[in-house]
Amino acid sequence: MNISKGKRKGLEAIADRRGVIAALAIDQRSALRKLFAAATGIAADQIPREPLEQFKEAVSRILTPHASAILVDPEIGLSAGRQRAKNAGLLLAYEQTGYDKSVAGRLPRLLDGWSAQTLVTAGADGIKTLLYYSAFSAPGINDVKKDWVQRVGEECAAQDVPYFLELVAYHDEMDEKGREFAVLKPEVVTRGIEEFSKPRYLVDVLKVGVPANMAFVGSRDGQNTNAVYTREVAKEHFRRAAAAAGKPFIYLSEGVSNEMFSDTLELAAEARANFSGVLCGRATWKDGVPIFAAGGLSALEDWLANQGVKNIQRVNALLGSAKPWFSFYEMRDTSVSPQQLC
Repeated sequence: MNISKGKRKGLEAIADRRGVIAALAIDQRSALRKLFAAATGIAADQIPREPLEQFKEAVSRILTPHASAILVDPEIGLSAGRQRAKNAGLLLAYEQTGYDKSVAGRLPRLLDGWSAQTLVTAGADGIKTLLYYSAFSAPGINDVKKDWVQRVGEECAAQDVPYFLELVAYHDEMDEKGREFAVLKPEVVTRGIEEFSKPRYLVDVLKVGVPANMAFVGSRDGQNTNAVYTREVAKEHFRRAAAAAGKPFIYLSEGVSNEMFSDTLELAAEARANFSGVLCGRATWKDGVPIFAAGGLSALEDWLANQGVKNIQRVNALLGSAKPWFSFYEMRDTSVSPQQLC
């Protein structure tokens, strides 16, 4: 595959010198409000805007020196984006948070008043949308989603800006954290990767959950009696999903703990999955929310400078086996970093 000059420039800004994406995600809106609600006892929809902005700004300011990029939303995250370290690229989210529960299919919606053009004007090196997707959903639902992704891909291509598609695996009437969905998840993830690797969508990087629920992976000593898959079976799911990718793909942390996400990356490395990095959010910073709620900004800053940095460094240390994004594209010389190719 070839890649345009503008998209290549954007990906170089988002990746590190090896071409690996070690990005920090804090584009959460409704999910962040829920974390604040749990920490404060205030209803999620009553959380003021100011503390959300302050939290995102602190995360950006203190953690982006250790990240290749940061993903924020343009609703309450632009000020955080402006406070990122000089080494970090900027990804901007283009979708509305959540989905309309009165409409079947968890259909995606773009942010009102924004476009790929205005996101680029706001400083985006890349644009991200989130899509709930299951190949097992009704064909009519999936046709709408496929057309939506293609339209966004065309819009990003017109601006010559990289398009990151985040795929969230789900299945109607199943708890995505439950055992029943854990059995189905490898197929849902793999088929989603396969579908949106197709050229028609103009996606440049896929952001995906891992193809196994780590809570149901057997332990090394075989003591997990609730396991759905052994470690060897789980590694085979990693390999199969990776083999389906026709575009660079990176893993998201799916809201798990830092420890569990670290275990996930270790398993991916054991499986030799050819992932190109991570876009890690809550596994890095979510434990700082109650710190902020109880002790204010200075307490949060202290926690981020200590535990937050340790969290992100722990993830970064597990990216040694990650493959550069440009290994999926035709480059003049893939033995050197893309910055050296300019």
